[in-house]
Amino acid sequence: MPSSVKRWVREPLLQFLVAGALLFAAYRMLHPEAYRPTDDNRIEVTADDLRQLEIAWTAQWRRPPSPDEMRGLVDARVREEILYREALALGLEQGDAIVKRRLAQKMEFLASDASAVPDPSAAELRAWYASYGHHFADSGRRSFRHIYFSTDLRGSQAREDAARAFTQLAGKAAESTFVTKIGDSFMFQDQYADREPQQIASIFGSAFAAVVDKMQPGSWQGPVESGLGWHLVLVTSVTPGRVPSYDEVEPQIKAAWLDEQRAAARQRAFDAMKAHYEVRLPKALRIATAPIEPGVKSPP
Repeated sequence: MPSSVKRWVREPLLQFLVAGALLFAAYRMLHPEAYRPTDDNRIEVTADDLRQLEIAWTAQWRRPPSPDEMRGLVDARVREEILYREALALGLEQGDAIVKRRLAQKMEFLASDASAVPDPSAAELRAWYASYGHHFADSGRRSFRHIYFSTDLRGSQAREDAARAFTQLAGKAAESTFVTKIGDSFMFQDQYADREPQQIASIFGSAFAAVVDKMQPGSWQGPVESGLGWHLVLVTSVTPGRVPSYDEVEPQIKAAWLDEQRAAARQRAFDAMKAHYEVRLPKALRIATAPIEPGVKSPP
């Protein structure tokens, strides 16, 4: 045997590696079950998985995937599952706010699915509507026109200019040249027909909408401030609000009743889960808030 080979054979590191490999091989022969795939490290792609991948692809691209595209989808699904399991093994889900929120949402969905609500009878719906019919009330509509005075153009003078113009409107027809030229150009419309208060508020602001909602039709009024400036307003017609009859809104009543019952069922399910926990709150929070609910404790 050459001297260089003898020197390598006598090398302690080589002897250690060879001994370790022999021990590893012997252990694997004696305990083959330790190296067989288990449910924990087996990833199975089922026919249902393939159908879901194909349906999702077809919905997005308006055609079924090609064989190569399907293989790419399967590879992506397997990759995702491997990374997911490795992340769980490392405990990466711990303390992650996004993961917590997503799992909490899934529990909400499970609680909703578990709380099936039977269809209500007509008597139940009518009794419910008798108590909650005001939620379906029509808030009424108003048609109006306005003259705009811009604070961007006139500054603090805008309100005073609007008040002066108001005194000059007496006896002027709504469609007169004076009315159309006295104010500033408005970025939207000068006239609005059959608008509900929330529609008016979406353009002019809630304070403006509340003032217009109290105006009587037939005469110019103002100045009224909005988030855009000052306005003189002429309400031309009013459609009063009303509570519709049961028959008019029966489908909406049933939908609202079912939503309320499902929400109550979800709350009951959550209360049952919450009963298994003791929640501790800081003392400062206990002092600053209303009395703590039963089952919620604060440190002394």
